This record gives sequence, C-alpha cells and structure tokens, in this order.
Amino acid sequence: MSSRYGFHPLALGVRFVLELVALACFGLWAWVTASASLRYVSVVAVPLVVAVLWGVFATPDDASRSGGAVIATPGPLRFLLELAVFFGGAAALYAAGFRALAVVLAGVLSVYHLLSWDRVLWLLRH
Repeated sequence: MSSRYGFHPLALGVRFVLELVALACFGLWAWVTASASLRYVSVVAVPLVVAVLWGVFATPDDASRSGGAVIATPGPLRFLLELAVFFGGAAALYAAGFRALAVVLAGVLSVYHLLSWDRVLWLLRH
C-alpha cells in the first residue's frame, strides 16, 4: 500500500510553494543575467514561459493537478519536465550567484521528491 503522501493536500501545498520558488528563481536569474535594457522584460518573460510550459504539458488523470491536460503528456516525460522546472530553478539560483541557497533548495527538492515517491511511481507508470 502506498503512502499517498505525494497526493496529500499538505504535500500538494508544499509542492505549490516549491513551484512558486522555482519560478522566482528563474526570475531572479533573468534579472541578474539580462542586460539593463531587457531586465524588466526578462524578469517577467522567463518565469512566464516556464509557467506556461509547466501548465500546458500534463499527464491525464494526475490527481495532484486538475486531472485535465491541454497537451496530454506521458508520465515519464512529465516527470522529466517537473525535474527540469524544480531543479532548473535551483540551477538558475546557483547561476545567479546564490550558491548556498541553491544547494539548500536542491536538498529540499530532493527530500520532497523522496517523500512523494508514490506520485513519482504513478507518473512513471502512466
């Protein structure tokens, strides 16, 4: 019997916060790396593009989301996308010069995904 932690409302709340943190990290990276003339555009555009890709590609019937999908995506591919967004946010934070925070975030993300093993397995099977 699975723990169902990955689908528990508390875990989904933590996941939502981690998603917002990842998007903020992409925005921070855009702010730090963009030229002064593009800074304000990129700080909005980069997280927006990530968020749209994040929301459009989904595995149908994923109980941790609405269950619907704009573009139906196999679970293993969705899991790779999730890893790219979450850990990409940590990498963006690292690239922006916040190395210690990036390492902490990567550790938190690793623990979250280990605790949500039931959802990870669900994705890999769908």
